[in-house]
Amino acid sequence: MPNGKPAGVPCVQLTPDLRCAIFGQPERPDCCSGLQASLEMCGDNREHAMTWLAQLEVATSPSNPQSH
Repeated sequence: MPNGKPAGVPCVQLTPDLRCAIFGQPERPDCCSGLQASLEMCGDNREHAMTWLAQLEVATSPSNPQSH
């Protein structure tokens, strides 16, 4: 996404089965390839992981003054 991905908007590279279409490719953004999943982040279900990621997006948003 040339201008970045807004929080709450699915990535354009997300496939119908919720996988990254450019996983492992050099054009994959640093913010994606640098994200290291952990048990704390993933939890024991998809809902937990999606909530964690949504909170991370908000916390790191350029419009969030606390992210600077």
